[in-house]
Amino acid sequence: MKQISGEDLYLYNEGKLKEAYKHFGAHIIKDKDGNLLGTRFRVYAPHAKIVSIVGDFNNWDSRTHVLEKEDEFGVFKLFIPNIGEWSRYKYCIVTSFGQTIFKADPFAFFSDERPETSSKVYEIDGYDWHDAEYLEKRKQKNHKESKLSVYEVHLGSWMTKPGGGFHKYNELVDYLIPYVLEHGFSHIEFMPLAEHPLDESWGYQGTGYFSATSRFGVPKDLMYLIDKCHENNIGVIFDWVPGHTCKDPHGLYMFDGEPLYEYEDVKIRENEVWGTVNFDLSKGTTKSFMISNAYFWMEYFHVDGFRIDAVSNIIYYLGNMHVGTNHGAIEFLKDLSYAVKEKDHSVLLFAEDSTAYPMLTTGVLDGGIGFDYKWNMGWMNDTLEYFEKDPIYRKYHHDLITFGLVYTYSERFILPLSHDEVVHGKKSLVDKMPGDYWQKFANYRLLLGLQFMHPGKKLLFMGGEFAQMHEWKDKEELDWFLLEYPLHKRANLFVRDLIKVYNHHSCFYELDHDPKGFRWIDQSNYDQSIFSFIRQGKDDNNFCVIILNMTPNAYNSFFVGVPKKGTYEEILNSDKDQYGGSDVYNGLPIQAMDFNNHGFSQSIEIKVAPLSVAILKYKG
Repeated sequence: MKQISGEDLYLYNEGKLKEAYKHFGAHIIKDKDGNLLGTRFRVYAPHAKIVSIVGDFNNWDSRTHVLEKEDEFGVFKLFIPNIGEWSRYKYCIVTSFGQTIFKADPFAFFSDERPETSSKVYEIDGYDWHDAEYLEKRKQKNHKESKLSVYEVHLGSWMTKPGGGFHKYNELVDYLIPYVLEHGFSHIEFMPLAEHPLDESWGYQGTGYFSATSRFGVPKDLMYLIDKCHENNIGVIFDWVPGHTCKDPHGLYMFDGEPLYEYEDVKIRENEVWGTVNFDLSKGTTKSFMISNAYFWMEYFHVDGFRIDAVSNIIYYLGNMHVGTNHGAIEFLKDLSYAVKEKDHSVLLFAEDSTAYPMLTTGVLDGGIGFDYKWNMGWMNDTLEYFEKDPIYRKYHHDLITFGLVYTYSERFILPLSHDEVVHGKKSLVDKMPGDYWQKFANYRLLLGLQFMHPGKKLLFMGGEFAQMHEWKDKEELDWFLLEYPLHKRANLFVRDLIKVYNHHSCFYELDHDPKGFRWIDQSNYDQSIFSFIRQGKDDNNFCVIILNMTPNAYNSFFVGVPKKGTYEEILNSDKDQYGGSDVYNGLPIQAMDFNNHGFSQSIEIKVAPLSVAILKYKG
């Protein structure tokens, strides 16, 4: 544990202390031979009159271990001999109003398992990592021109133990990693794994920001899971919630009896929609706390990126632009981005944002916020609205598909089909689709085909890869039994093959954020509801032609304009029988002919299957 200097305390209050976890919290102290001496505790509680430690080592007696005030800033510390790993404790704080409250350690590295709320002393150092080669390759990679497909996972319900109960982090290594490899996803995004009291919050209402949740084991078990992901070239993104916190009495809320990390003004502090309180990210102490938290997960858990939750609630007070722009919080986002990139430029930042606030993915030095990617919520909303309509009416809503291309290069986007779209009565992806069972599955394949062929990186929530019929049930594991049924097994095969096509053809990702990477062939075929476009790679001859038929009508002879003479080969068709389709596809290579169409001097004649996506690769 580092000694804390007056300069460190000044930097903490100014929002510039980036490794506060090395100073605050519970740190085990050993002699030069590695023998335990005890544990040093340090906590920031500027409004407190008295701070003491209660725990299983003193029978939870607040009179036994009273902390000394270290400085005028409000830092309290105490060294307790012979206290070691796994000891349970809380801070007992007497507030300026004379009230006694009990709080978990804001910087605790581990926590008691719910429903218990104590912190635990934990030796966070010492894990032996094996991912140095992976991390070096990550630093050399140009992520903007690389494939990026994210599998979003809620660990508590991805797979449970036989008879119920959670798997531990290290146990999931044998199940989750082979599954992700089999499907070809480049990254796993874990929904929040910081300690949280209520399962039903899915981790979005945290209490232990430096504590990997004890539901699934100890922190080093999570390190092991991430290490094994990296050994298999799978990146790990953490869902991270810096904007608000829950109001459970042992958490950060009114930590020393008064607003410490949150707003003083109750009107902007209370987040009534979520029942939480908003952090005041313009405060130096809150800024230091949160940037240190990001550094902590980078240093000790080697995370590859952060998905920042509810950015709209950060940019605007209460998430409402009419209430006002939160310039202090925007400065925090810039400082966060700059600090993360300063520590490791290869760690990615994703903004889950539904606003039109500009330049989110522009670098801080260029006047932007500094995110690497922004969730394209407009694309998601428009696309799902379109697909939920009966195909007979889709021609009247053609622009729901085309409009996204108007702004797709205004930011670097990731296209999300996330957990938020399959809960609270919204139905699962396949069940949103209109029509009978066959049409539902055909539309589902078509939806995912559009997602993976459209410019932008990709994100799919668990269960979406095998067309789970029920919406997500957070208290139960995924409906794995569905893979025993032919339609779901074939749907899953289609997703795996779709991702293989995406991974193996660089025209689908290397110019994702460059207008040169996309070209419409025909965006105006309203009557037939057929879209056709080109995804172009850097090489002139590296391109694919994509045809999307949004109705159940089939065409044995359909002409599509193409930019080059030569041969075109269908590399994927969602209507093949092996995927559950009617088996209308183009099996043989197709030779382009001299025929003016769609503004091109060449055309190909193809079969177009009902409710299908067809991908044709130019072979030269």
